[in-house]
Amino acid sequence: MITNSTPSFVNDIRDIKPPVPIVTGWAWLWWLVGALVVAIILFILWRRLRNRKDMVVVPPPIPAHIRAKRKLAEALALIGEPKTFCIIVSDTARFYLEERFNFRAPERTTEEFLRELSDTNLLLPEQKGSLGRFLESCDLVKFAKYEPGEPELRELHLAALTLVEETEPKPFAEVKAT
Repeated sequence: MITNSTPSFVNDIRDIKPPVPIVTGWAWLWWLVGALVVAIILFILWRRLRNRKDMVVVPPPIPAHIRAKRKLAEALALIGEPKTFCIIVSDTARFYLEERFNFRAPERTTEEFLRELSDTNLLLPEQKGSLGRFLESCDLVKFAKYEPGEPELRELHLAALTLVEETEPKPFAEVKAT
């Protein structure tokens, strides 16, 4: 009988075990600091994006008198169509007066509008009379199917333009000088 001559302790040799980590209790602090840094970065990014939206430049509104003058200039292209021309010119004057003086003009009939305007001091008496003649002439074309010639239409245009120019706000330097 042959016996194994290798000792039994030879098969028991194993590798060394790795070191066991020792928990110090400070790992939570590093996780907390990391989370705080991430939160701060996200907050800064959010603020920048929000401020960027707030920084969108909104152009200043175009003053009522400039808009009215532009619409009146555009209306001249329609002088061959008296009804359309008168509708645009009278609406431009009415909307201008509403914007300039906070006076409800577009929703009222000409008679209602002129009656209420007569009780105010928004316009001079000559301007009120001119405006009344202008609106009544426009109403003749719009509602009574009157067909004026081009000279009459140009007079209506000039009346509306004159009203806008006489009532537009004066520049600050001009007001200060007087």
